[in-house]
Amino acid sequence: MKTNLSDLPEIGVSSLFEQDVLDGLMQMPKRLQSKYFYDETGDILFQQIMACPEYYLTNCELEVFSKQSSALAERICRPGQSFDLIELGAGDATKSEYLLDFLVRSNVDFKYLPIDISDNILQELKARFNKSLPQLVVQPLAGEYFEMLKVATQESANRKVIFFLGANIGNMDKDQAIDFCHTLRSNLSPGDLLLIGFDLKKHPRIILNAYDDQGKITSKFNLNLLARINRELDSDFDLERFEHYQTYDPETGASKSYLVSLQEQHISIKGQIVAFAINETIYMEVSQKYSIEEIAVIAQRCGFRAGGYWIDSKGWFADVCWEVV
Repeated sequence: MKTNLSDLPEIGVSSLFEQDVLDGLMQMPKRLQSKYFYDETGDILFQQIMACPEYYLTNCELEVFSKQSSALAERICRPGQSFDLIELGAGDATKSEYLLDFLVRSNVDFKYLPIDISDNILQELKARFNKSLPQLVVQPLAGEYFEMLKVATQESANRKVIFFLGANIGNMDKDQAIDFCHTLRSNLSPGDLLLIGFDLKKHPRIILNAYDDQGKITSKFNLNLLARINRELDSDFDLERFEHYQTYDPETGASKSYLVSLQEQHISIKGQIVAFAINETIYMEVSQKYSIEEIAVIAQRCGFRAGGYWIDSKGWFADVCWEVV
């Protein structure tokens, strides 16, 4: 049963982060929100994850963008029409940079508005593009996806092209993904485009290894959220008393990560005590995988028309273009 913070009058909640952490750890089972992975250390660790040999997603999508930028540009550009390219969860824009470079070199009239919860990574992105693509107009927006999307869509009357890459849609369960796409649709107009990346179902071992790498970078990435809670919320997690555990269900396509308490323990967070039983888990994140048929169903249900699939040579990853209808 979930315990609401409103039932805890003695706890003064001073931030959304604090509220979400306390609320999540009061639930049964316990959970933390994956959006809080990305502090400065989390950004660095995620860059290391993307470089892991087991983490195929980055290379697969890089292949799509590096080898098929011309076809992607042909799909999103319309003669004589400028547009705003809005990237949700831009990160360091490693993949989209191939297409951005192609568009700039092709003298396409567009503005780039990267959105990310991490202001740190956005400032690094802007500084890099100021050097590598000085002609590119970049307007970073740090914050929650939909909050910043409302800002971005009001920037001009131009047609909108939304990027949601890196299989970020997979960080939601299927119902959440459908709700997310419905909300995206409600912020867009007919004729706007959404380019969205999906990690495809494949051999289960390949998927499991991607989130349980031999170098334990993913483990450090998950545990870093506990370190952030210690630092920002005056908590006392002992990271050595927790262990990363990964699962993958090939039937549902859900790959889930957990932290497991290795002993009975009590954690203080802003004066509130959270009890852990031995072997109790904290649910950290889902990485949902899809079939092509499942992707088509989501598009139809959420008010989009599928307008093209770009798939890497292994058939492991798809970037899909949907048009708002």
